[in-house]
This record gives sequence, C-alpha cells and structure tokens, in this order.
Amino acid sequence: MIALDTNILARFYVEDPADPEAAKQRPIARRLLTESAQVFVPLTVLLELEWVLHAFYGFATEDYVRVVRHLLGLPNVTVEEWARIADALVWHTKGLDFADALHLLASSDCTKFVSFDDRKFARRAHRLGVKPVVVVPD
Repeated sequence: MIALDTNILARFYVEDPADPEAAKQRPIARRLLTESAQVFVPLTVLLELEWVLHAFYGFATEDYVRVVRHLLGLPNVTVEEWARIADALVWHTKGLDFADALHLLASSDCTKFVSFDDRKFARRAHRLGVKPVVVVPD
C-alpha cells in the first residue's frame, strides 16, 4: 500500500491549465489513484487538502465535500479515521470550518473545548448544538 500526499490529491481533483506543472503531474496523480491496488490517505492530508482547495483554488464548501465523498467512495482508497471525516463533513456543510469540526470530533470525550475563536467557531458550534461545547475564556 502506498500513502498519498496532499499535492497528489489536488492534482487529481483540480484542472489547472495555468500551471505548467499540472500538465505533467495530473496524469501521474490519476494513474496513482486509479491503477494502484491500495492507497492510504492520512487524516492530516485531508485537512491540508481542504485548506489548499479552499484558499488556493477557491473551492466552496460543497465542492470540497463532493471531492472527499468521491475519495471515500473509491474502492482502492483507505482513509485514516474515515468515520470521523464523514462526521466532520456533515458539520462542515452546516457551517463549521472543517478543521474545527475535526478538532471537536477528536475531543468528543471532553466536556468543553476552549478557544479564543468566538465569532467563527464558538458561535457556529453553539448554533449547531455540537458537543463538546465550545467555550471562549474571559
């Protein structure tokens, strides 16, 4: 089994005609994902992929969710903690940042998650009623 980095997944899912490297790398990425017997995608790669697709390529939330759901459905792909990723995608579609959703899900045995991010994280988490409760310290 081989593990894939974020840049391989980005090349697989993004058509970037303005980038000359893409013309060389995209066919390789396609071959790796479609012809390899088994590939592994670490959780951290999916976290970074969200950032790359959103910040660099301008993907909307629903586009990123579609990419990851496609990836999760490929028969030769094993994704680390796929159940947590699937849950994080649900919260992400409801307004939580993908990373924040992963943080909360990893902290599910805790009573509180403390953050200074009141506007984007704590308020959205409260609105969604997710657990653990996000608390902003005074």
